[in-house]
Amino acid sequence: MQQQRQQTARRSTSRARRFLKKNAGIALAVTVTAAVLGSAPSASAGTGHSYGGPVVTDVTTAAKFDYAAGEIPENITANPDGSVTLSMLGSCAVCERTHGPQLMRISPSGERTVLVTGQVSEAISGNTRGSDGTVYYSVWAPGNAARNGVYALREDGAPQRIAALPADSGPNGLAIDAAGRTLYIADSLKGIIWSVPASGGSATPWLTDPALAPVPTEALPIGANGLRFHNGALWVSNFNKGTLLRIPVTTTGTAGPIRLVAGGLPNIDDLSFLTPRSDVVFAAQNGSSSNNGPDRIVVIYPNGTYKPVLTSADGLASPSATAVRGDRLYITDGGVPEPHDAKLQTGRINFAALLAGAAH
Repeated sequence: MQQQRQQTARRSTSRARRFLKKNAGIALAVTVTAAVLGSAPSASAGTGHSYGGPVVTDVTTAAKFDYAAGEIPENITANPDGSVTLSMLGSCAVCERTHGPQLMRISPSGERTVLVTGQVSEAISGNTRGSDGTVYYSVWAPGNAARNGVYALREDGAPQRIAALPADSGPNGLAIDAAGRTLYIADSLKGIIWSVPASGGSATPWLTDPALAPVPTEALPIGANGLRFHNGALWVSNFNKGTLLRIPVTTTGTAGPIRLVAGGLPNIDDLSFLTPRSDVVFAAQNGSSSNNGPDRIVVIYPNGTYKPVLTSADGLASPSATAVRGDRLYITDGGVPEPHDAKLQTGRINFAALLAGAAH
């Protein structure tokens, strides 16, 4: 009996060790979150912190896409069931606008389901998910007032345009507030963030500001691009100006003062956060899309400092967006330069290295 108790105790100890080892990342994530939660980040930006080992490891290609067929991933949402939803641009200069865009879901096992197929000459840009499972997505249909706008895909229904946008607007990043009542759309052409009821209705200019506008002399004039609702604020990137901005949403629903979180990030595209509570950002720099800077994934700390954690040496090819689930980082690569390596990459976040690199 004593021997059986000792064997049982050894087995329990072994299981506990395996559990702790398996969940060490979770514990570190909590530590990182506590250490680097944002409290009044400065507007300064810089690079270079010593740290032990890479912040992102085990980078692999989770899915490859056919660039010539318009499978050009632009935006990503990580879903609670382990799947991801991808916006595929479809039309592009190289593929001569012969393919319509798609909204695609990829299951944890890699199975692909096309949820929506758009029309040739338009793009499906941003996408997000409501807590009830509704998928919302932006359709950028240049010059087409009948198609430009925000769409909803209910779990048991067909796609429906829930808000029209002007034909000369450029709907890109899409975000939903914590209550699930309001959608926000980054207009890459007009320097506007629009708001729309999630139930549908008229689009209203929520904020118009030069900080959101494109630079007209750029080869690819794109202003407000990536958009996320996080911790009571909208976080938006300006592609041409290389800035990450934070805009509080006041108790009355209006825009508070814009704060520059980080600058000096040319071609910054979409972004995601380490955890729902942490202000640590993983942002994509889509440099090769306009030959204006590097292809990088950067981590941006709450005080505005940042550093690259992945580069083209890790296989990046026009990275356009990131998403985080647990210790897993997802990256969409549009594959604009030859050989048009459009794909979905994943990597593992090294929380210890991330914490070591944080500025205090």
